[in-house]
Amino acid sequence: MDGKAPAAYVDPAEFNEVMKRLEKIDEKVEFVNSEVAQRIGKKVGRDIGILYGAVVGLLLFLIYVSVSSMFTI
Repeated sequence: MDGKAPAAYVDPAEFNEVMKRLEKIDEKVEFVNSEVAQRIGKKVGRDIGILYGAVVGLLLFLIYVSVSSMFTI
């Protein structure tokens, strides 16, 4: 070996068939990756919504407590 990669001679029809199969596999992998990313996005969106709801609820509670304490003797 003189440091070169081995050369292989392949029939062009066979090469094209393998490339088509690889393209189909690549499409499936991209589809799965996009589905996973979409699910992660939904989870993150849900978590952010829960946090916003908790913050708004806490603010409303604090406003209620401060307003009700102003009217008590």
